[in-house]
Amino acid sequence: MSVLILALLCGAVVGLALGALGGGGGVLAVPALVYLLGVAPADAGTMSLVVVTITSVTALARHAGTGNIRWRTGALFAAAGVAPAIGASVLAHRIPQALLTTAFAVLAAFAAVVMLRGLRAAHGARRSVASASPAAAPEQAVATAGSVRAGRTETPAVRAALRTAGTSTAAQDAGAPVRQDTGGAEAPSRSAVRAGHLRTAAAGAGLGAVTGLLGVGGGFLAVPALVSVLRLPMRKAVGTSLVVILINSVVSLATRMAAGGTSLDLAIFGPFVGAAVLGAWDGKRLAAKLSGAALQRTFAVVLLAMAVFMLIDAFV
Repeated sequence: MSVLILALLCGAVVGLALGALGGGGGVLAVPALVYLLGVAPADAGTMSLVVVTITSVTALARHAGTGNIRWRTGALFAAAGVAPAIGASVLAHRIPQALLTTAFAVLAAFAAVVMLRGLRAAHGARRSVASASPAAAPEQAVATAGSVRAGRTETPAVRAALRTAGTSTAAQDAGAPVRQDTGGAEAPSRSAVRAGHLRTAAAGAGLGAVTGLLGVGGGFLAVPALVSVLRLPMRKAVGTSLVVILINSVVSLATRMAAGGTSLDLAIFGPFVGAAVLGAWDGKRLAAKLSGAALQRTFAVVLLAMAVFMLIDAFV
C-alpha cells in the first residue's frame, strides 16, 4: 500500500474519531504517524497537534448549531490547563520516548475503564428508576436520576426527577453540587462551590499537561472528565470537549514550535490532514445516529485497543 493511500486512510479514521466522539484524534494520530507512516517520534506529536487543531475546528463548526456545546464551561475548563500545557510542552523533548509511550497507554486504558464502569452504573441506575415508584420513594428516584445523569443517559423519568429536584444549570457549569429545591433553603455553601471550582481547575490543569506532554488534544480524557467532574450528559460532553481540545492544542502547538520547531513531511501531512477534515464532518453525522451509550462504548473500546498495542510495543 502506498504512503499516500495509507495517509488518507489514517487521516479519515482520526477525523471520524474527532467528529463522532469529540476526542480520540490525537490518541489515534500519534501511533498511526509513528507505526504506520514512519514519522519520527519527535515530529509525530507536533504533527498530531496540527491535525487535531484543524479537525477540531471543523468538528466544532458541525456541533455549534446543535446546542450540545457549553462554551463558557469549555473555555474555563481549558483556561486552567494553559500554564501546565506550556510547561509540559517544553519538557516533552527531554523525557525518554519509551516513558512517554507508557504513560500515554496507561492514561488511555484508565480512561477507558472509567467509561466502561460508567456504562454499567448507568444501566443499573436506569433499571432502578424504572422500578422506583415516585410516590413511594421520591428520594430514591431523585438520587438515582442524578446517578443516571452522571452516567451520560437521560430518560424522561430522569429529566422529571431532576426538574423536581430543582437542578441548577449554573451550578453544573461551575462544577458545584446540584442544588435541590428545599422550599426556600439556602443555596450551596461557599465551601461547596469553591470545592467544585477546585475540582474543575485540577481536571483542566491535568488535561493541559497531558496535551503538552504527549502531543494529543486530550479529548480521550476530556470527555470522561467533563462527565464525572461537571456532570455533563454524554452528548454535551462530546461537544464541549472540542472547545477544550482546541484551546489546549493551540497552546501546546505554539509552545512546541517556539521551543524547537518541527519538520513536516508534506507528502504525508497534506493527505492526512485533508482526509481527517473530511472524516470529522462525516463523524458528526455518525454521532447523530448513535446513542450516547454506543458512543461511550466505542470510545472505550478504541482506547483499550490502542493502549494494549502501545504497551506491547514498548515492552516487547
